[in-house]
Amino acid sequence: MLDKLRELKQRYLEVQGLLSDPAMYSEANRDRQRSMAKEAKQLEPMVLVHDKLANTLGNIDTAREMIDITEGAERDAAQSELQGFLADVQRLEEEAKVLLMPRDPRDDKPVILEIRAGTGGEEAALFAAELLDMYRRYAESNKWQFSLVDLSEMDKGGIKEAVAEIEGDGAFSRLRWESGTHRVQRVPVTETQGRIHTSAATVAVLSLPDAEEINIDSKDLKIDFYRSSGAGGQHVNKTSSAVRITHLPSGVVVASQDQRSQHQNKDKCMQVLMAKLVENEENKRTDAAAADRKLQVGSGDRSEKIRTYNYPQNRITDHRINKSIYDIPGVMAGNLGDLITELMIAAEADAMASVGGEDA
Repeated sequence: MLDKLRELKQRYLEVQGLLSDPAMYSEANRDRQRSMAKEAKQLEPMVLVHDKLANTLGNIDTAREMIDITEGAERDAAQSELQGFLADVQRLEEEAKVLLMPRDPRDDKPVILEIRAGTGGEEAALFAAELLDMYRRYAESNKWQFSLVDLSEMDKGGIKEAVAEIEGDGAFSRLRWESGTHRVQRVPVTETQGRIHTSAATVAVLSLPDAEEINIDSKDLKIDFYRSSGAGGQHVNKTSSAVRITHLPSGVVVASQDQRSQHQNKDKCMQVLMAKLVENEENKRTDAAAADRKLQVGSGDRSEKIRTYNYPQNRITDHRINKSIYDIPGVMAGNLGDLITELMIAAEADAMASVGGEDA
């Protein structure tokens, strides 16, 4: 693994050298410069992991030397340091595995995130609102751009449905694992007898396709304009700026009311509609193959429970990898990175096992 990372670092240095040439920024080289700048940005995380891993391996050698030549407390300290360095190596190797995974063409595309309250009434709506805030914070921690497309609010701070667009490097590659049913177990604020209730919300993550990926006939669209509701600025409830589009052949309905003009809302609707239609076609192609996979993640299927948030036990369990984390406040604050990384590693192992089984 270190050899592979070393090769990528060498390539990174070559690209950086080319980008430092003023001639690269001429009009004739504009496309090449953009392509190489993008490559450098993709290689940078791998270079950072390489440097950390190489440095840690050097520290391991030093610690082992100290163990051989020292005694007593000094030797005990060196042994303690060695254990810490070995744990660091394991963590860095797991991180490197994720970075070295084959890239999906959709990995860096903008994401459409849909959250809907499921069973559980008012409590489900409150949980859906908390999930929306969790993903907003996760996006902020990754320096991704987060913007609401549509929001249907309910009383007491809950939401019936929310649609958001998230844009940034690697957004789809990481958020795709969040599709499915999220279940919460806790005592609702409206519960007077202290009983634990189970509620649910569903999440779908779609990648925004390029315009040329799908052709939509305007004759297949029914477009309605209406007044926005809820928070949103001075235009709310004064003009029919909100837009709802129905794709008649498929029955897919999308809406947008959080943009400032009717034209902007219509553009957002068309983006979401294209994403849904592409997802429908993709699901048709992959359903048969996915049926044989142990880890069904990232497919957009919201029928299966993927995660439980147990508040009395401060435990979040992802059922796809049987992994529990005892830190609900941290995860709800947007600290999803470690859990998503484990899902990515498990999915890659599952994919490789499936290929191996087919070859056998």
